[in-house]
Amino acid sequence: MSFSISSPVTGAAVTGLTSPTYTYAAGTGPTNRSKQYTVSNLGGTQTGVSVHSVSNPFTCMFGAPATVRSLPRANPITGLISQIPVNVYKLNVRKGLVVQVNQPVVVGGVYATINVPAGAETNDKVSLAAMFSSFIGVFTQTVNGILDTVVSGEP
Repeated sequence: MSFSISSPVTGAAVTGLTSPTYTYAAGTGPTNRSKQYTVSNLGGTQTGVSVHSVSNPFTCMFGAPATVRSLPRANPITGLISQIPVNVYKLNVRKGLVVQVNQPVVVGGVYATINVPAGAETNDKVSLAAMFSSFIGVFTQTVNGILDTVVSGEP
């Protein structure tokens, strides 16, 4: 699998964190079609944030479909493909979170699901690139607003 994390990763500018960086160490993915990394070191100022441990996880996992599906043959009469299979990839970042003092850590996460219609990876790579670029751009631009919404409950 081509996915790999080059450490340290520079985190997005988020209120409350100063120049955050994350050192990821390769771990074992939950399946043979996934890769998982754990945060082994923090950089910048992140007071109160902890690195990965068994009881307080801080991981990043990328998973590919168990079997990558390709386009079926087109109908010989109409030339159309009736059902386009979709390959699903997942990028998950999990972090143990303290819900209240003297309570056990509970795992929260950001889960991105990437749906790619079979054939698009070959026939429309530029649009796939635009889709990823736009997603990362919007996420980076709005990270503080997303965090504020999660904290306040107001969109």
